[in-house]
Amino acid sequence: MFLLGDGMSLFNGYVPALAAYAVMLILIGWFVGRKVRGASGFFTADRKLSTGMLLTTLTAANVGAGSTVGVAAIAYKSGVSAWWWIGSAGIGSMILAFFVGPKIWRLAGEHGFNTLGDWLEMRYGRLFRTFCSVMMSIGTVALFAGQLLGIAWILEVVAGVPKSAGVITGAVVTTLYFATGGLLSAAAVNLVEVAVIIAGFFVAVPYAASFVGGWDGLVAKASANLAPAAGSDYFSFFGLGSTVIIGYLVMLVPSFFISPGLIGKVFGARDERAVKVGTALSGVVQLLFAALPVFLGMAAFASFPDLSRPDLALPAAMKNMMPFGVSALALAAIFAAEVSTADAVLYMIAGSVSNDLYKVFVNPRMSDSELLRVSRVVTFAAGVMGVALALFLDSIISALTIFYSLMSVSLAAPLVFGLFTRRASGAGALVSALFGVALTLFCEYYKGAPQVDLLVGKLDTAKRLIDFGFMRLNGATCGILLTFVVMACSLAFSSGRKNKERR
Repeated sequence: MFLLGDGMSLFNGYVPALAAYAVMLILIGWFVGRKVRGASGFFTADRKLSTGMLLTTLTAANVGAGSTVGVAAIAYKSGVSAWWWIGSAGIGSMILAFFVGPKIWRLAGEHGFNTLGDWLEMRYGRLFRTFCSVMMSIGTVALFAGQLLGIAWILEVVAGVPKSAGVITGAVVTTLYFATGGLLSAAAVNLVEVAVIIAGFFVAVPYAASFVGGWDGLVAKASANLAPAAGSDYFSFFGLGSTVIIGYLVMLVPSFFISPGLIGKVFGARDERAVKVGTALSGVVQLLFAALPVFLGMAAFASFPDLSRPDLALPAAMKNMMPFGVSALALAAIFAAEVSTADAVLYMIAGSVSNDLYKVFVNPRMSDSELLRVSRVVTFAAGVMGVALALFLDSIISALTIFYSLMSVSLAAPLVFGLFTRRASGAGALVSALFGVALTLFCEYYKGAPQVDLLVGKLDTAKRLIDFGFMRLNGATCGILLTFVVMACSLAFSSGRKNKERR
């Protein structure tokens, strides 16, 4: 077991450094956010984000708790193949850059969209917009809770700060700077956060490599901690197995080109070139960055195989494998990663609740300044709810899975079909989403018979996998695939005339 060392010296070193960093982020967000006077500035930064600003704000949003603490935890348990979590996100970002992003950005400029929900209503009608907004409101709170858990694990390792205090600290920092100026504040803060993330991880890896004796030393030490039969899988790029890897691809690739938070940032781009280049570069950064937390998680397993929980692998490695100055920067990098993604989540919550639900059903004639005020109130309320949920969740990946499952199942097929064919209908979108969500929830929570025949495969209710004979897939993966099948079938019953008018 690794040693935390002298608790008081840690408290007087790492915690004040992180506290000063957090205060700096809040002040930057507040200073920039003072310029925001209306909902357009809050949600789209008045469509003025340059290529560089879009690159950093997308990277900051995508490199969060799942891509750092969560991936290191997977690598701690499963090894090299943990790369597929971030790798899937990078692939999704490329699709957003060259296919989805430019097309929906043009529509946003033509129609003045603030959120993805505005496009959903134009394309499919108010009913489907409402359904998706409710799904997003539920799922994004879980995602926000996951980011708060990432922050809590950092503070727990650094100074023994209780989980509840760490969760509250993360919520306070994020909500204060985001509520001031929305996307504009977040984009400014993200510049600092991305610089700290990149610097922290690139500096940390050489020290971790030296600590374990390079790659050969890592292999030797990790192998000594593994069962003899597990070694080959641990160091294999496909060690997680086809079921898990396909699950990541089907769940995460769509999530990173349909996410309301990421599409909202794309809406803020000043031109189409910024959309393509900024988003593509963000995808490249993710694909390259993916190796860093994987290596650190494996190094933690090689050195500290008896951690109480895998989520502690990354902060433990960073604090114990390098000198104070480097570990302080590295810990600040993790903190920056979690907070930067948390602000993107708050963006989604604020958009779903204030713009897509409150404005549509409660006060359709509200002014721009009133919408801004409501969005800020919703942001603070989301912070409170995220704290409450984080205190009950066991792991970051479980929190993220809730969100990615709901979002991908609800939106993937309707967004793709809605952008690229005029025949997609509101009825088809709603039915496909309902079928997908129903299948996903059934596979995840049904506890009746040990096996259920689903005609195309058999559900193993103990392992939560559907066996198709040639492969097994989880419920979320099958739910997403079902939405595409149902949506494709619905085209046969739609003339596309009504939807053509909406485009």
